[in-house]
Amino acid sequence: MEISAKQARRIALAAQGFGRPPGGAAVGIRQLGSLIDRLGLLQLDSVNVFERSHYLPVFARLGHYDKADLDRLTFGRKSRYTEYWAHEAAVIPMTKRPLFQWRMDARRARDEADTSGWAHANRPMLDWLRAELAAKGPLPASQIEHDANKRKGSWWEWSDVKHGLEYLFGWGEVVSDGRTRFERTYALASQRVPAEVLATTVAEADAVRALVADGARAHGIGTLGDIADYYRIKQGPARAAVDELVDAGELVPVSVEGWTQQAWLHRDARLARRIDAAALLSPFDPVVWARPRAERLFDFHYRIEIYTPVEKRVFGYYSLPVLIDDRVVGRIDLKSDRQNRVLRVQSAWREASAPAGVEERIAPLLESTRVWQGLDAIEVVDRGNLARDLAGAVGLPLVSPA
Repeated sequence: MEISAKQARRIALAAQGFGRPPGGAAVGIRQLGSLIDRLGLLQLDSVNVFERSHYLPVFARLGHYDKADLDRLTFGRKSRYTEYWAHEAAVIPMTKRPLFQWRMDARRARDEADTSGWAHANRPMLDWLRAELAAKGPLPASQIEHDANKRKGSWWEWSDVKHGLEYLFGWGEVVSDGRTRFERTYALASQRVPAEVLATTVAEADAVRALVADGARAHGIGTLGDIADYYRIKQGPARAAVDELVDAGELVPVSVEGWTQQAWLHRDARLARRIDAAALLSPFDPVVWARPRAERLFDFHYRIEIYTPVEKRVFGYYSLPVLIDDRVVGRIDLKSDRQNRVLRVQSAWREASAPAGVEERIAPLLESTRVWQGLDAIEVVDRGNLARDLAGAVGLPLVSPA
């Protein structure tokens, strides 16, 4: 089967929940849960210059919603979601946790076999942490940090307590019991995970096949690398799973115009006649998180510049890809200046292939973003080849760069 490049883009976006612009109906818990279940995960990231990453895919697809509702849904004490290393650190449905047990077991086996590693040298600390959580229940790391393990220097130098909790989290012994101001509260798995979920066992091959099927469904269409990357499955096991899914009729081999690699189409994928969308994408949105896939789908070369020295940045610290219909037309570096109550467009860039007048579609998107963030005004800084046109569309004067 031959798929055109345009069809592939629309299939991928429809699978990710794009297609029609957000409606006027209020977004509640049911819609939020349905979206997470459709995506399979919400990737977490601590950067907060504009908004934390896991809030953005929801806003991109559903429009204005109450972040407190998402917090209650994903981090509340009775949440049917949990956290684990899925793509990266992510919120996942609680029912999917058994599909990652093989990964938990592999991490434990690797860490315990490393006689020169931290876990081997700090077994008493790990035992102490288990006992502390068993005795006191769920706690954030800041409350259980031992007097002998004071925090050290820069933010990336974790204390021994934090190290220990993260090892136990990776092994599945400890889970998230929610977050407060993004700080994770830790609990023993038995304190938080329903007994029936803990009792569920899935053989590794079966779990990998289920995750590959879920990644293929969430992408709609993709190469082996695309599909495997959704849950960070190695390509050998992923290929075996894909072959089984083809035999079962769940995946269909296809060729895509301009793609040099074999692709597969999920049987539930929908070819939308058109995609009507206007969205700001998180750098960790599944639509663009795999940069080679973003280049194949949208001819969009994207690199996040958080770790690039200021003088070497091209597009900005936290530039967000701008999706208009089925094309990525630019990128905008946003900052929520909460002290001054301003949504600041620190730079705005147009892609060479962007259609004329695209700023007229972006202007109302910025306004809805401002309202969602609870800010009073928008400022557009005079940086980037889209900044002047965008400021005009918003009806504001350009602000000189600092």
